[in-house]
Amino acid sequence: MVVKPYEEFKDGKYIIRTFEANLNEQELVWHRDRRDRVVVPTQGKGWKLQMDNELPEEIKIGKKYFIPKNTYHRLHLGEGELKVKILEL
Repeated sequence: MVVKPYEEFKDGKYIIRTFEANLNEQELVWHRDRRDRVVVPTQGKGWKLQMDNELPEEIKIGKKYFIPKNTYHRLHLGEGELKVKILEL
């Protein structure tokens, strides 16, 4: 069984995902998703999103991030919890 570095639940058509502040940076691995996603951070400070072949970008609360399917990406730890709302397309 693979242990995920987050907890999640469904809220209608959205997935609500929470990344705890006490994660080890090594738990946030490069990965890709099977579907296009729109991700909207709702809580967190100093967390960064890094897309394949790009530098990490600090995540802004309320900004919509489009992540195309099969595109490698990863998170970098920030301060406190990170909560995001995910819509799979």
